[in-house]
Formats: sequence, C-alpha cells, structure tokens
Amino acid sequence: MKEYVSDIAFTDKVKELQKKYGSRNTYAHMEQGTGWRDTVTKQLADFLAERDSFYMATVNGEGQPYIQHRGGPKGFLKVIDDKTLGFADFRGNRQYISFGNLEENSKVCLFLMDYPGRKRIKLWGTAEVSENVDMIRKFAVSDYQGVAERAFIIHVNAWDINCPQHILPRYTRQEIHDLDLCQGCEPADEG
Repeated sequence: MKEYVSDIAFTDKVKELQKKYGSRNTYAHMEQGTGWRDTVTKQLADFLAERDSFYMATVNGEGQPYIQHRGGPKGFLKVIDDKTLGFADFRGNRQYISFGNLEENSKVCLFLMDYPGRKRIKLWGTAEVSENVDMIRKFAVSDYQGVAERAFIIHVNAWDINCPQHILPRYTRQEIHDLDLCQGCEPADEG
C-alpha cells in the first residue's frame, strides 16, 4: 500500500538508494509536508494552459518504454476536472506506438517543460484512448490545422514540480519577438 503520493515513483528500491546516497531525509520531510499532489490545482491548470508541447512516456506489454513528443497550440492539453486531463491526438506519422502501448498497459507519464521559466512538471497517471466522435470534438482545436483522430484521456495519479537546476532557458522565435530581444526579427511560424 502506498503511504504517500510520491510512492508512485519512490519505490522501496528508490528509497533505499536515497538513503544510501544521503537524500532520503530530505524526501521523507517532503512526504510528510506538502509532498506531491494527486489533483489538478490552479497552479497546474495555469501551467498546462501555457504549454504547446509535452513528452509522453508509455510502456508496452513487454515492459519496453517509449517517449513521444506531443504538440499543438497553447492549452491543447485540457483540464477536464481535478483528476482528469485530455487532448486531441492529431494525425502524425501514423506509427500508433503510444496508442498500442496504452492498449497493453494504461500507465503513462507526462513531462512538461517551461524552458523560459526554467520549470518542469512530471505527471503520472493512467490513460485511455477514445475514438468517440463527441470526445474527439471536445478536444479538437478549431483554429489548428492538425486533424484530430482520437482523444487521449489521462487520469492523474501524481504530479510534481522539479527544481530549475540544469534547465537552460530556451525561447521560441515568437517569445524572442514578444520580449523584444531581437531587433528587426520577424516572428516566424513555429509549426
């Protein structure tokens, strides 16, 4: 039985290594304090609303992990309620690896980056894929050229904000233009 939300990642083996290498007391203190969250807060919802991409990890039935980049317009990863997120699966290379993995193993992990703000959020959950037309329409983005083929629904189990250490700020052309860091630059299509 899991005692803390962070036990989704801090298994007995992980805690053993934390103890061996001197970080266990810090994480034990974190667990007993505010710890990780298992619901979508305003802070998380606001962070998601500004993201135009994220990385999604899935694992197939043989235990082989896979990470896929997901992109769309800002806010395409939508909050459904305090335990659920969803997004349209826009037509891409049509390999269906994430989709196939989720058919065998519903566990998923999202990794969301804010490079200019030097923040990252890790989110664990379970996912389901829907080809229901109404569900797809719910997540489709009207002014986006991508074709929505299905919807991914993510049930949130845990999430955490990582420290900014080792995150180098990176900016899109539009962000540089908006910050007026580039004299004479024209905003470019990021698509």
